[in-house]
Amino acid sequence: MIEIKNLSKVFNTEEKKLNEVAALKDINLTINDGDIFGIIGMSGAGKSTLVRCMNMLERPTSGSVLIDGKDIGSFSSKELRALRSKIAMIFQGFNLLMQRTCLDNICFPLELRGIKKSIARKKAFELLETVGLPDKAQSFPSQLSGGQQQRIAIARALATEPKVLLCDEATSALDPKTTESILDLIKSINEKTGITVVVITHQMNVVEKICNKVAILDGGKIVEEGEVQKVFMHPKSETAKHLVIPDNAEGFDEKSFSKNKKVLRAVFNGKTSADSSLIALLAKEKNIMANIRYAATKSILNKAYGNMILELEDDEKIVKEAIDFFSENNVTVEVLN
Repeated sequence: MIEIKNLSKVFNTEEKKLNEVAALKDINLTINDGDIFGIIGMSGAGKSTLVRCMNMLERPTSGSVLIDGKDIGSFSSKELRALRSKIAMIFQGFNLLMQRTCLDNICFPLELRGIKKSIARKKAFELLETVGLPDKAQSFPSQLSGGQQQRIAIARALATEPKVLLCDEATSALDPKTTESILDLIKSINEKTGITVVVITHQMNVVEKICNKVAILDGGKIVEEGEVQKVFMHPKSETAKHLVIPDNAEGFDEKSFSKNKKVLRAVFNGKTSADSSLIALLAKEKNIMANIRYAATKSILNKAYGNMILELEDDEKIVKEAIDFFSENNVTVEVLN
């Protein structure tokens, strides 16, 4: 278990206190063993600083980080080195050693621990199988695609059999299809090994895809946290609402809504088949016409996830009938005006 208690981090740009920058402000979080915990926020929210405090790459200004009940801020340098072998980290830029083969990259952390070469190579070959690249042992990182490089980085991170995997914007440099494959890999590793995963990202779809819990950062503070499904279905903070339904999304501008219309937000949370044409069925079965003003839905394992903003005739009976129809089809509806 990772417990973060009253953690703050202040950076001094100059000696004068007037130039202090508070990157994190009184952060409190609990990450349970086996969680895939998402930490999301816009650029500058403090996400990367927070994850670096979890393994003391950044020393917090105040507060504490406890792992399995032990305050790691009090650890000696030797104790921290041992701890970091159990808290692995992958990055947006992969951070592979370009002059080494993929096999040697995976062996590297084992070499640092003094593991016998034959044992390290055997482990590395097993990890290449795990990440789906058994044929890339003798390839160099420059010969691989971005997604393949990240798979090698994951294999290297797993070499020391860590209990925690920290992912700092690990898919931000990848295209959507490759991102999905990397997220599937991380989720599979979590399910097979029980490793705790902390995912730092600015992309809501990453959190939706694999995380069971999420904390939303804004201005160095946690503005919302909880189970992903609950936060996604009922965002309370303005930051969460912006992430779930971007203010600048085409068609989602309250000023553009038609007069004398009722506006609903339909939330698809994976309980409905992606093949269900609910808007068409609403018209066919209930004779209710809905104008889609904004839609951001996706299919994951043939289940629908996402949001739709709908305009209906401003009639109490019609609105109730539409809400009942969506509820019967396991879609949550919120009246926006």
